[in-house]
Amino acid sequence: MNIFLETPRLILRQLTFDDLDNLVTIDRNPEVMRFINGGIATSSKAIAEEFLPYVMSYYDKSKSMGFWAIVEKQSKEFLGWIFLRPEADFELLQQLDLAEKDAVELGYRIRQQSWNRGYTTEVAKALIDKSFAETQANKINAWALIENKGSIRVMEKAGLKLQQEYVVTASMFKDDSLLAKPLIKNLLDRTLVKYQLKKAVSSPG
Repeated sequence: MNIFLETPRLILRQLTFDDLDNLVTIDRNPEVMRFINGGIATSSKAIAEEFLPYVMSYYDKSKSMGFWAIVEKQSKEFLGWIFLRPEADFELLQQLDLAEKDAVELGYRIRQQSWNRGYTTEVAKALIDKSFAETQANKINAWALIENKGSIRVMEKAGLKLQQEYVVTASMFKDDSLLAKPLIKNLLDRTLVKYQLKKAVSSPG
């Protein structure tokens, strides 16, 4: 097990192809996918051939950025995943001209039966602390639809503050072909919120 980080209750480790079934199970839950693409399940093929290879690419190019499985220490159960990546890597934000070149993006996806137990907040706080302490990152952003109260609650508990609200419209996209994607269709004419946390600057002396 390639462990990246530990918290009192959880382990963050690298994702592997052995996690495929767990990833598929999470993405088949319409409640998990509700604010992502309107509740549409992600196919096993898409996860195996697109998502996991994308995830694996981070492990070769960065020791501090990437996607990690969230595993409960006591039960050894797979709870979901969390990531930190350059915000410029987020295609949606590139299309909308909202990505900050000097910002890191925080994101997560957790199985429904593990919601409301503080797990996501626990690993998000630990991951943010590690990033600020051990890397050059000084600004972390997270995004959600304004209706996604659960995700926003995690952001707030992790210390992020509301920065801006954006109403996403079709005219904002540079590439019209993307408008047919479920993820994009689910965002149109809805409000996207941006939360942010900046690294504290130590006073001299």
